[in-house]
Amino acid sequence: MNAKEIRARFLSFFQEKEHSIVASAPLVVKDDPTLMFTNAGMNQFKDFFLGNKKAKITRIADTQKCLRVSGKHNDLEEVGIDTYHHTMFEMLGNWSFGDYFKKEAITWAWELLTEVYKLPKDRIYATVFGGDASDRLDQDNEAYQLWKTLLPEDRILYGSKKDNFWEMGDTGPCGPCSELHIDLRSDEEVANTPGRELVNNDHPQVIEIWNLVFIQFNRKAMVIWKTCQTNM
Repeated sequence: MNAKEIRARFLSFFQEKEHSIVASAPLVVKDDPTLMFTNAGMNQFKDFFLGNKKAKITRIADTQKCLRVSGKHNDLEEVGIDTYHHTMFEMLGNWSFGDYFKKEAITWAWELLTEVYKLPKDRIYATVFGGDASDRLDQDNEAYQLWKTLLPEDRILYGSKKDNFWEMGDTGPCGPCSELHIDLRSDEEVANTPGRELVNNDHPQVIEIWNLVFIQFNRKAMVIWKTCQTNM
């Protein structure tokens, strides 16, 4: 299956799930002074997540051209080191604005990967956010319980804030995420080392193929007031 077929099946699948297909936003950002280039699929929908605008369509799917050389996650230094970090890439995305949430996102991702793309179910791992005490963020038990209806527990892993909490800047829309990884190694290699031990460990054949982002927070800047006192 080539890239054109993967793209077409993705958009067709979500069109059947009542999503409207929209065009990719320009690579050079025109209406957001915080970014020079479009570096994520959510850029053109940022105002919807912030509540600045109300989406006329609540279910959208698209394919977005991205240049990952701006914003908090500047991955330029990663390009060329491994097999999956690229300066420019294409991001397929399905979006809900006040419509569905974790249950549908997880169920449809599993359906598309296993029933449409026919990926082997026993080679797929899911990660969910394990919480972060410093930011007073709880672990995402809701996503974990949803994955339990589709995967055995030994293929559902709790991940760190670095791997399983999505944010594009020090402020702005953010939230826990659930990544899907696939183990492409031979049966012999899998028998020797379980895939769960290699998830998020930079193995070139145990790689992330989808990130389900649950944008449910908006991080704001902290303002620290200082009082200066003088004796006159």
